[in-house]
Amino acid sequence: MDARLDYFTSPTAGKVLKHFMSAGKALKDSPLPAATQELVALRVSQINGCAVCIDMHTKEAAASGETSVRLNLVAAWREAAVFTEAERAALELAEEGTRVADAAGGVSDEVWARAAKHYDDEQLTALVVLVSFMNTANRLNIITRQPAGNYEPGQFH
Repeated sequence: MDARLDYFTSPTAGKVLKHFMSAGKALKDSPLPAATQELVALRVSQINGCAVCIDMHTKEAAASGETSVRLNLVAAWREAAVFTEAERAALELAEEGTRVADAAGGVSDEVWARAAKHYDDEQLTALVVLVSFMNTANRLNIITRQPAGNYEPGQFH
């Protein structure tokens, strides 16, 4: 499959994505735990069906030491005993924040309270921005049918 657009050769994409990738770097440097960031990025990408982001975040997480068991169970995190309560709260917030069209109320007060029990304001800020960031990245890739499978860990660092 060929991508509809090549973001690497587009002057407009180059200008915009430079800033977008800077936002991604700021998120990586945030106080939200790196493992949680990769799990959330993966789950949002699974919900949206973004193959290139699933490829990227699965490989990045594995390269950072994440286990295949946990990566394979992200889609079924509710039934899996391998995630901490904090990770479960982050995944739940990520799901409700991604499915805003499906859940007219957006993120419920109960889900927010569970996340706030485990994360401080800076971590919550990073989590909210990460969910929004991943939804944007997913859409950029899905709309233009970016192909998956060739990502190498660290490729965009």
